[in-house]
Amino acid sequence: MPRPPRRRWAGALAAVVTASVLSLTGLAGQAQAADVNNAKNGGYESGLSNWTCTAGSGTTVSSPVHGGSAALKGTPAGQDNAQCTQAVAVKPNSTYTLSAWLQGGYAYLGVTGTGTTDVSTWTPDSASWKQLSTTFTTGASTTSVTVYTHGWYGQAPYYADDLSVFGPDGGGGGDPAPTIPAAPTGLTVSSTTSSSVSLSWNTVSGATGYNVYQAGTKVQSTTGTSATVSSLAASTSYSFQVTATNAAGESAKSTAVTGTTTASSGGGGGSLPKHAVTGYWQNFNNGATVQKISAVQSQYDIIAVAFADATTTPGAVTFNLDSAGLGGYTVDQFKADIKAKQAAGKKVVISIGGQNGTVSISDSTSATNFANSVYSLMQTYGFDGVDIDLENGLNATYMTQALRSLSAKAGSSLIITMAPQTIDMQSTSNTYFQTALNIKDILTVVNMQYYNSGSMLGCDGKVYSQGSVDFLTALACIQLQGGLAPSQVGLGLPASTSGAGSGYVSPTVVNNALDCLAKGTNCGSFKPSRTYPDLRGAMTWSTNWDASAGNAWSNSVGAHVHALG
Repeated sequence: MPRPPRRRWAGALAAVVTASVLSLTGLAGQAQAADVNNAKNGGYESGLSNWTCTAGSGTTVSSPVHGGSAALKGTPAGQDNAQCTQAVAVKPNSTYTLSAWLQGGYAYLGVTGTGTTDVSTWTPDSASWKQLSTTFTTGASTTSVTVYTHGWYGQAPYYADDLSVFGPDGGGGGDPAPTIPAAPTGLTVSSTTSSSVSLSWNTVSGATGYNVYQAGTKVQSTTGTSATVSSLAASTSYSFQVTATNAAGESAKSTAVTGTTTASSGGGGGSLPKHAVTGYWQNFNNGATVQKISAVQSQYDIIAVAFADATTTPGAVTFNLDSAGLGGYTVDQFKADIKAKQAAGKKVVISIGGQNGTVSISDSTSATNFANSVYSLMQTYGFDGVDIDLENGLNATYMTQALRSLSAKAGSSLIITMAPQTIDMQSTSNTYFQTALNIKDILTVVNMQYYNSGSMLGCDGKVYSQGSVDFLTALACIQLQGGLAPSQVGLGLPASTSGAGSGYVSPTVVNNALDCLAKGTNCGSFKPSRTYPDLRGAMTWSTNWDASAGNAWSNSVGAHVHALG
């Protein structure tokens, strides 16, 4: 049952992200006197005036809107991405900030014809309005550029509103420049854990972002109307306020609210160490060192057996040891090796999915079948739990149901790990992220794959390229600010250049990222607003590729994780 080295990006989307997301900045700074909004009808209050949309894909709607009474709705088709464009007059040799609010399916914002470097940015599907912003510089003879929004082929419609091209007056007229927004209203505490307080507030007209203050000190910036403040002490009351921002400045602070953290937090994990290392063990021969479970390096605290196989019963899985591919490894030896690892304090889980995994949990019946079949595998082979590595999407409602049903059968010692791709954890509205939050009380760790992904957004709204300390820390920050406990966040990296198509970094880079997140040291250009000393650790694909490279990854990263304190 050989399988490819694993872990590919979600189709052509990676190529678009890598090729087109070239530069992204945060919100525009303080406006200069000569700067204006050069876009026309960026709020779509005059219908599609000044806009051209492909294949009749664009229309204006009265709901949802971000500001005013109208917004753009773009509906992609199988061969059309619902691109809407506008020619905007600009000045040569000038810098502009392009921004817009987007909601719905995959949504892109960009500009072409700059005469220098054309830029774009994007967001995965979002249930609420999200502001995107990018800057571009015009060439020596550039007097007009084309700005655009578009969705993605065959995906859900997207909505756009309050688009602006802010900078020197290009002479073409445009929408009014922004004014300082009003203070937010409706600030409430939406939920609490033992280490976090989640907040929400009303949208402020004209705002492009919001700042969250804890006891008068700014602790977070966001483009949405909700935020989670993490790394708080249990059973403690905290005061919060929010301000609204745009290019003109920052509003006054909102009325303060008080949030009190709970007494204790949940989270599965049994007797795992505070800082743990996860390694995937290959149940197939793809050129990496062939291992028995007994040969897996001692640095690995969690061993994920890759992979279970789908059956003809919806949602159900089974496991077939590739004895022939593994040099005659017998089922009895496999079971005995699992017991020996457990006697040494290790956990062994069965991984569901992988690059080619096709397990679908889409209704209550398949959820029940999944829980029953995984529990049966736990009883048959002695697995401590399950790893969710479905790289072709999942249903948050029914996967949550399946994992809670499994937890009810297996008890509090159940290990549940996840290995989502980077795109799956870009927003709490994504189904993978929702699933993780839904089962936070029984979830052990999310080891996101920081590879095979191209460039992605960090928690500060900037784009980072894979293969750097900043990529690891700024993307981990999204999970840490989005509601997962630090003990539920791990960094997933290839053990060698052979382990993934792209994204390999040296063990030193992994260790620096761990230090940055846990201690605030060895950071790159991005530095988190606080440290996360309880960060769980790291993961690699795979123990086999690690062995092929002389165990360089586990010897370095494994030792470093266990020394975090």
